[in-house]
Amino acid sequence: MDDQARLERLATQAAAEITPSMIVGLGSGSTAEAVVRALGTRMAAEGLRFTGVATSIRTADLARSFGIPLRSLDEIDRIDLGIDGADEIAPNLDVVKGRGGALLHEKIVALTCERYLIVAAAEKEVAQLGARLPLPVEIIPLGWRQTYARVASLGLSPRLRKAANGYDPYMTDGGHYILDCDPAPIADPPVLAVALKGLVGVVEHGLFIGIADRAMVVDPDGSMRTMVR
Repeated sequence: MDDQARLERLATQAAAEITPSMIVGLGSGSTAEAVVRALGTRMAAEGLRFTGVATSIRTADLARSFGIPLRSLDEIDRIDLGIDGADEIAPNLDVVKGRGGALLHEKIVALTCERYLIVAAAEKEVAQLGARLPLPVEIIPLGWRQTYARVASLGLSPRLRKAANGYDPYMTDGGHYILDCDPAPIADPPVLAVALKGLVGVVEHGLFIGIADRAMVVDPDGSMRTMVR
C-alpha cells in the first residue's frame, strides 16, 4: 500500500475515536493534519460535533477550514483525548516529537489530556530513542549561543534550525529557536529529559516521557496495530 493510502487509513481510524461533545487535542505535522481532515469529513458526513484545541497556528487554520470549533487552553480545564504524531516511538511508548516545530505547545496540550493517542507509520518505531532522527530542543533567542554550549555539554551535538530561506533562525509559534541534536541512541531518556529542562535558556525538549497511553500504528501493508502502555 502506498504511503498516502496508509496515512488516510490511519487518520480515518484515529478520527473514529472521537465521540460527540468531546474536547480533542489536535496535534501538528502531516499525520496529525490528516486526522484533522478525517475529522472534517466525519463532521460533514455524520454531523459529528466536538471542540478542538490546536497545538499550532497551522493546525488551527486547517481545523477552521473544516468548520471545527476551537477553544484555547485558557478556556478549559481538561482535554478528553489528544491525538498527535511522533518522530520516534520506543517500545514503552515514550516518544520524540518536534520536527514540525510545535513541541512546546504540543507538550502543554498533551499534559492536559486525560488520554493521549500517538498515530504514526510503523517506520517511526525504534528500539531506542534518538537512533533515527535529531532530538529537538526549544530555546529562547536571547543568549542562544550560550544555551547551545550548555546543551552540547550534555554530550549532544546541536545545530540551530534554520528558516526556509536557509539563513534566518527558524522561529516557533512561541517566538523561540530550536536546536536539533544529531541522532544518537539515548541511553536514559528520562535522565536526559530532566537534565535538559535544568539548563538555563531551554524552554522545552522533544522527549515526551510517560505521556502517551496508546499508539496506533500502520504497517507497510496497511494493517493497523494498537500499542498500549
